[in-house]
Amino acid sequence: MDELFDAVLFDRDGTLIRDVPYNGDPDRVSPMPGAREVLRDLRARGLRTGVVSNQSGIGRGLVTEAQVTAVNARVEELLGPFGTWQICPHHPDEGCACRKPAPGLVLAACEALDVRPGRVVVVGDIGADVEAAQAAGAVPVLVPTAVTRRDEVDSAPRTAPDLRAAIEMIL
Repeated sequence: MDELFDAVLFDRDGTLIRDVPYNGDPDRVSPMPGAREVLRDLRARGLRTGVVSNQSGIGRGLVTEAQVTAVNARVEELLGPFGTWQICPHHPDEGCACRKPAPGLVLAACEALDVRPGRVVVVGDIGADVEAAQAAGAVPVLVPTAVTRRDEVDSAPRTAPDLRAAIEMIL
């Protein structure tokens, strides 16, 4: 394969699916525009895919791990299987090594997919996704949404208006 990258990691909420804060209900999962097609195309090219997602609702006591697992299962029903799911269940105050913007989730996903971080793209909708990718040595692409702050857009090395444009940028 002559691809520059071996894998693409995605943030879940606001990137792959519409952001429903602290969602524990699989019936509320709705894919972002173009997500199905982008993932189908990546998989057809032989690129591995994974999800790296902060789920502080678990640490905050707002959702259970079982609810997050059910939502993730629904994401896979709608968008197809991912090679790895890396979830940070911790409260933001816990100071863990996995919560984005720390690199832990990205590094764990790279290990699970058996890829080097330098051959991985991380697509997300906020600055923490970009920072986690950079801290891990991966390539970030920011796809801003209504919740993305202007300073996050301004400081991102790569931005794209949607998932399709993000993937076309790297292929």
